[in-house]
Amino acid sequence: MVLAVAVLGGCEGGLGVDPAPAASAGAADPGSGADPGQGGGSGAGPLKNPDGTKPGLAPLTSEADRSAGRKLIDRVRTKGRGPKTGYDRDKFGYAWLDSADGVPFAHNGCDTRNDLLARDGERVKYRSGSDCVVVSMTLRDPYTGRTIEWRKQSASKVQIDHVMPLSYDWQMGAARWDEAKRKQIANDPLNLIPVDGPTNGAKSDSGPASWLPPDKRIRCSYVVRFAQVSLKYDLPVTTADKKVMLTQCGG
Repeated sequence: MVLAVAVLGGCEGGLGVDPAPAASAGAADPGSGADPGQGGGSGAGPLKNPDGTKPGLAPLTSEADRSAGRKLIDRVRTKGRGPKTGYDRDKFGYAWLDSADGVPFAHNGCDTRNDLLARDGERVKYRSGSDCVVVSMTLRDPYTGRTIEWRKQSASKVQIDHVMPLSYDWQMGAARWDEAKRKQIANDPLNLIPVDGPTNGAKSDSGPASWLPPDKRIRCSYVVRFAQVSLKYDLPVTTADKKVMLTQCGG
């Protein structure tokens, strides 16, 4: 497998190649993985952010919210993961295009990557003369619980994760879609979260049964977001993935 770290790429990078093999859910579990004093993510919880336009990914802590998360996950279909034959990142359009129809932030004159950095970043600064290109920001990374001071000079320190990875989508049914629909899921803010770069690289194209965020506090929110994408695009998940998803929310 060719190793590539794409600048601010998704979980499979922006160059059409997969990054490092995924760490297992158990291996990615060094306690909470969070810095002291961090709250396990910030911003909006997935149940209050059904279109992905609000920033961040906050934990689901109440039993009512976790129960609602399980009910949502229950609706997700299951099937076996199909072959990866024919998959290429370019089948989902070039990375971070602004022209995907039918998704928030599209056609606003700014590419998807910068839209997401602006959505989730704090103290965002733009390139001189631009209201689009983010050059620095503070990110509260939901996957690790850490605060990242990001500068464009070290771009790969923060990457944009496809919550439901594109090659996973391909194997679960997107191989039969037209290009327009594949561009949608690749650029839909519901499926995109800026996160710590190395953590994103460890995920690769894994489903929840083989990879979960290191910070345990965010795992229920993460799998609910995974389910939201699955339901929106009518893509099934594997039986093993669904079982793990329910477990993360107390099922």
